[in-house]
Amino acid sequence: MDKTSLITGITAMLLAALLAFTLTPPVRVLAFRLGAIDVPKDNRRMHKVPMPRLGGLAIFAGFSITTALFCEYAPVMRALWLGGLVIMVLGVFDDIYQLNPMVKFAAQIGASLIPVLEGVTIDFLGFGGKYFDLGAFSIPVTMLWIIGLTNAINIIDGLDGLSCGVSAICSLSLLGVLCSLDPVPAIALPVAILVGSCAGFLPFNVNPAKIFMGDTGALFLGYTLSVMSIEGVFKVHAALSFVVPISIFGLPLFDTLFAFIRRIAKRTNPFKADKLHVHHRLINMGFNVRQSVAILYAVCGILGISAMLLTDESRIRTVIVVLLGISILLVNYYIFRNPETRAHSGIDIAHNGRAAYPGAEIPVHPEDMLTDEINPAVTETDTDINSNTDDKKSDTDKSTETEKAETIEEAGTDVR
Repeated sequence: MDKTSLITGITAMLLAALLAFTLTPPVRVLAFRLGAIDVPKDNRRMHKVPMPRLGGLAIFAGFSITTALFCEYAPVMRALWLGGLVIMVLGVFDDIYQLNPMVKFAAQIGASLIPVLEGVTIDFLGFGGKYFDLGAFSIPVTMLWIIGLTNAINIIDGLDGLSCGVSAICSLSLLGVLCSLDPVPAIALPVAILVGSCAGFLPFNVNPAKIFMGDTGALFLGYTLSVMSIEGVFKVHAALSFVVPISIFGLPLFDTLFAFIRRIAKRTNPFKADKLHVHHRLINMGFNVRQSVAILYAVCGILGISAMLLTDESRIRTVIVVLLGISILLVNYYIFRNPETRAHSGIDIAHNGRAAYPGAEIPVHPEDMLTDEINPAVTETDTDINSNTDDKKSDTDKSTETEKAETIEEAGTDVR
């Protein structure tokens, strides 16, 4: 990558971030005017007060305007613009009117056909040095990937800043993979712009959130990431066209997959929302929203770094990073499950040094406590000191009163 391309990418990323940041307050006002408000009607929702949605409009505007200014007019960009517009409109209507799931699914199928018509398809899969030509299955696999990732990003949108932050980390990981290739694919620029768009909106979305991005943002981010990953990884990096995207988007994909398996195993509607996603489980373990989101950011980051290392010739570093990340997560998991070790870890200590919530106090064993016995000599000494202090104070008060009386008498004599 030459210096000019680098400067262009940074400039486009900053512009997208500024646009998303400055457009979010007007979008918040618009959400109140249109009635796009998320009211906590059940215990599955983590917020307790009505919250405006439609925040995804700011992300969409920041991305679309910046890509129109900086990116070349190519088939993949037409797929992103037109398909993104369809998904955005679908999200707006859903945020306002709560559309039927089948209507949403039909619109997603229509949007997934747009990249196919533009030639953005998954034609083969590469794994372990072997290539599998999909042939006639290319179109259905492409549509399945787009619809699947679109809904996966939407499903993890359950905590303040989670879906937007995870999308930013996934975009950054995808950008790292693309920048490691020679030459760097043109799709790297819109990926960088998407990172900026997410970063610009995130300050309004982190806990405590001022606005939700709603289905408008979650569906748009999922769709955009799926299309860009097809153009940037499935088509470019043939040797690892299966492993790399699965690693980058591992967190939302596996959470969605396990949710469907769990619901089918319980013989419930696989499309019915529940409170058993990974972020809900972290909350049930006692973590607050910020802590849960930070943990999932770390998991997503480890998977993203692993994907970037997979593009290198040496696989040993990838294995080391993955094993190290898994080991650290397991150690922390067992630490956090025990109230005593969890308190000792400091995770529940607020900035003022006190417990973050009741029950998070550090346990103190009886043998570590200070003795309750008091030295009698110290007590007597303290008593004497206090007594002497009181006597001195009394003498001072009497002296002051005498002086006042003499002053009054003198004043009275002078007057007479």
